[in-house]
Amino acid sequence: MNAPLLPPRASLVVPSLPGDGADDPPSNRHRTIWISDVHLGTSGCKAAFLLDFLKWNDADTLYLVGDIVDGWRLRKGWHWPQAHNDVVQKLLRKARKGTRVVYVPGNHDEFARDFFGHAFGGIELVPEAVHRTADGRRLLVTHGDLFDAVVQHARWLAVLGDTMYTVILALNHQFNRVRARLGFGYWSLSQYLKHRAKAARAFITDFEMALARARASAAWTGSSAGTSTRRRYA
Repeated sequence: MNAPLLPPRASLVVPSLPGDGADDPPSNRHRTIWISDVHLGTSGCKAAFLLDFLKWNDADTLYLVGDIVDGWRLRKGWHWPQAHNDVVQKLLRKARKGTRVVYVPGNHDEFARDFFGHAFGGIELVPEAVHRTADGRRLLVTHGDLFDAVVQHARWLAVLGDTMYTVILALNHQFNRVRARLGFGYWSLSQYLKHRAKAARAFITDFEMALARARASAAWTGSSAGTSTRRRYA
């Protein structure tokens, strides 16, 4: 079961979680949860939302699919509030309690690619994974930046886009502060722009098709996918 990430139940501010308290609320249980693009280390990170989600939801397997930590932004300036630390502690705690946590790094946390094959606090670091659904289908779990021509061949453009996105997040933060005072819920400017821009939608569709064709032509299997990926990063 795929669980959506929802805003905090009470408010936009979630207090720091205790280290290993026994008074956690009862959780919804899922077979699998996928989380990506958290961007810990940035001011636009919605750590409070994620903490609330993790507080109320557990899974047998939890996939962290890229850009969990934003190494690009942290290299420019350190930003790591307590809520970001709480997210890391919460993930480690879930791993200790029996959840299989699989971390597939992306381009913003590419530094983690130097540690493939290792486990940190019970969290597995892998280049990609093959997930088998309850009805027997296989899903490729990958961040996908290796199939992004901009990231691979025009890194300066990717960095520029990241800077513009940071500006949008800052504007979005101020806008939502006003909305909260007026009693309205959270609204995502970046998501609105993505859905409104025809060129962005076409790019996303083309990217998805390119990824599907690449994997279909490779006729990947669980074992061969791991082998080919290890060669790619060797």
